[in-house]
Amino acid sequence: MKIYNTLSRQKEEFVSLEPGKVRMYVCGPTVYNYIHIGNARPIIVFDTVRRYFEYKGYEVNFVSNFTDIDDKIIKKAIEEGVDADTISKRYIEECKKDMEGLNVKPATRSPLATEEICGMLEMIQKLIASGHAYAAEDGTVYFRTSSFEEYGKLSHKNLDDLQSGFREIKVTGEDGKEDPTDFVLWKPKKEGEPFWESPWCEGRPGWHIECSVMSRKYLGDQIDIHAGGEDLIFPHHENEIAQSEAANGKEFAKYWMHNGFLNIDNKKMSKSLGNFFTVREISEKYDLQVLRFFMLSAHYRSPINFSAELMESSKNGLDRILTAVGKLKDLEASAKTEKLLDREDKNAVQELVSKYEAAMDDDFNTADAISAIFELVKLSNSNTDESSSKEFVTYLKETIVRLCDVLGIITEKEEEILDDEIEAMIAGRQQARKDKNFALADEIRGKLLEKGIVLEDTREGVKWKRI
Repeated sequence: MKIYNTLSRQKEEFVSLEPGKVRMYVCGPTVYNYIHIGNARPIIVFDTVRRYFEYKGYEVNFVSNFTDIDDKIIKKAIEEGVDADTISKRYIEECKKDMEGLNVKPATRSPLATEEICGMLEMIQKLIASGHAYAAEDGTVYFRTSSFEEYGKLSHKNLDDLQSGFREIKVTGEDGKEDPTDFVLWKPKKEGEPFWESPWCEGRPGWHIECSVMSRKYLGDQIDIHAGGEDLIFPHHENEIAQSEAANGKEFAKYWMHNGFLNIDNKKMSKSLGNFFTVREISEKYDLQVLRFFMLSAHYRSPINFSAELMESSKNGLDRILTAVGKLKDLEASAKTEKLLDREDKNAVQELVSKYEAAMDDDFNTADAISAIFELVKLSNSNTDESSSKEFVTYLKETIVRLCDVLGIITEKEEEILDDEIEAMIAGRQQARKDKNFALADEIRGKLLEKGIVLEDTREGVKWKRI
């Protein structure tokens, strides 16, 4: 298995720190509102990465945090006249609902920043004692970037260039810094803000320190994979490396994974452009399985463009897979032929499984993995009928279901209950067909189509689906 490592800018063979186990940390959302579809991409991508490791037999310790104290959370709380804790708890629960809709597995641990303050204070004190951090007169604690020789190794930025650039954009309130590139580990409270006691001042942690502390607590000083969106490479992940390696004296993470950006109709998602969509809003138009399928239809490192047309295409593609699985289930239930699975049939299926695994082993290429599933669907549609052996039908069905499950795609269609009027129309059409009144049957079929119901006449009886 090969993974593209942002640190080395090349694909590397994956070798875990501990045989058979993977320690993985993914930066989670800041919970001040419903998550948007840009947030959803890393959530879906790295859930799929985790699932594939488990498919390969690894035990995965998967940690993903919630940032529950932040300027945006505080601003929202002030607007609503409630405390920050009320806002964060509300949107953690809403985020979990969306993640469930996206069929994202719960993390092994989902720590909250506000519950890990003691660990942050401990790490900050250690960094000060070793000369990697210092406290300014107002109580702000900064990390001294010049003390970490490898600063910039993840983003491949030169510290001298960074220092020059930061000096040009230096803002008010940073006079306590020794150098413009130094970043905040602890900051003083402001009027009306939540705060914690510390040796330096009443205040709260900087953003970067929380992930270093939570990763160390729940995964250890060293981890296999640290992941997140491309926008986190600098400064967030760069700063995490500096403070973690300075505090722990070890390489922080062996592999750094970052997903590409998501655009809307070829434009950057922005509230000002009116193209900002939450996962909750998308769920009102599409099953969230469609959104998941769409996100996995491109390689995770590539930028992906969201549009109504592409979502419709994903909906149709997903429906092809679900319809094929449904057909195989029907054949499995009615199959009468008990002949053994033909070796040639089994080899044809196994060849496509190998193609799927080769795609996933090559830096989790879900786009090519989905292509392999579509080839299995094509094989199913052209090579199975009422005369097929039950063993072959079952083998093909279970293979497609298993490979879809790795991608988090649910192949079990939920039984939808039609309203009485639609049920009556379908029954009326069936009666018209029995009476050989085909003109009436066709008329009813047309009316059902206008209501978004497509009928299909099969050996097992009439089936329907929504369009």
